[in-house]
Amino acid sequence: MKRSIVTRSLTAGFMFFIITVPGLGQGTYSEPGVGSGYTVNPPETLEDPGFGIGAWPETGVVPHEQGLGFANTPCASCGGEFGLKYYQGVNGCTCRSKHCEPTWHSDTRAIPWEAFSYGEYIGPHRTPHVPVYRLRVDDQIEFVYRITREQAFQPYRLMVGDRIRIDSSTDDDLNQGGQDGLQILSDGSISLRLIGRVMAARKTIQELQDELQERYIEFFETDPAIIVSGVMTDTNVQDLINAVDARFGAGGQGRLATISPDGTVQLPMIGSVPAVGLTLDELGREVNMRYRQRIQGIEVTPILQARAPRRIFVLGEVPQPGQFALDGPTSAMQALALAGGWNKGGNLRQIVVFRRDHNWQLMAIRLDLSGGLWGRRPMPSDEIWLRDSDIVLVPKMPIQRIADAIDLYFTQGLYGVVPTQFDVFDGQAVFR
Repeated sequence: MKRSIVTRSLTAGFMFFIITVPGLGQGTYSEPGVGSGYTVNPPETLEDPGFGIGAWPETGVVPHEQGLGFANTPCASCGGEFGLKYYQGVNGCTCRSKHCEPTWHSDTRAIPWEAFSYGEYIGPHRTPHVPVYRLRVDDQIEFVYRITREQAFQPYRLMVGDRIRIDSSTDDDLNQGGQDGLQILSDGSISLRLIGRVMAARKTIQELQDELQERYIEFFETDPAIIVSGVMTDTNVQDLINAVDARFGAGGQGRLATISPDGTVQLPMIGSVPAVGLTLDELGREVNMRYRQRIQGIEVTPILQARAPRRIFVLGEVPQPGQFALDGPTSAMQALALAGGWNKGGNLRQIVVFRRDHNWQLMAIRLDLSGGLWGRRPMPSDEIWLRDSDIVLVPKMPIQRIADAIDLYFTQGLYGVVPTQFDVFDGQAVFR
């Protein structure tokens, strides 16, 4: 295993770091006013580990085989053709014990300068905020409707609103419907010459054709050769598309719905559908199953358009207390930054975070963020992630509470009633 031995020396206010690589010589790097750095001529270009490298040995040995190499960059400081720079810092993998918090004193190690390089404001890609997003009240969902146009395995059955045409190859007087066709009435029937009303709904075209053939043959000596053809079918699908069609507005075939406080969304034809706690895929399956029970040939895709507003509340000894939008992952220290920091007299050792669990049961914890906010703890273990509706309270220090009590009872109370200052005019004491 190749190892680079890291040594340090302090000369005239500059801190030099010398890394010796067997078979490659050594390089140095120093930079005043910026911080200590490391430089080494690498044997090869390796991946940038960022903050994900393994724990460093106590001897300061840099294990190249753990992926500590970086892209070759010109290094004018060491005079070599290529060099590597490092900063002194602490990351989450440098603690000597698995059950302790890294400190500046004992866990400072070499961190690649690329981790703090310029132009990296976007940052690395990270894991998703949540493994699976489940819908909640006030989420806005767009349901996009599409006609599948897939072949059905069952014969089509006529329904109310469909239009059909009746033709005869032997007698033109039996031709009925014309170009627009005969519309099936709301009771499921149509009216024809000679035979009157005939039930057409819920029958296939072939079944209706056979029935008309039998009834018309009584009036003719020869075969009337009745032919039934559909002029406009699948009217229920078209009615649904018309209900969600917005081509004259925003465009497209969709319906924007907001999850109501009872946890449902309202959609045409199928009414209320439970949505809270479901993923988008689960909601899509539920909606499509309900539509298939009513009509065929339609597919609905739910798309999350806007999340419900998420907020945190910061109050107590902060300059700007109030509620703040939770637009992304936010920690306790970031919440204080949103509130403008903290006031003098704020007790940073006993910050309280109130939270409701899934049963709306209240729970609370205390955080000690003083070391992190004062720069004494590089990785405070109390720096937790907040979630929706959390309340962050910065209480007063005991000395501040005493000062407020003195001001309330004495300055504004007792001294406000009993004068404590007076002037003497012409031998008379005048209190004020």
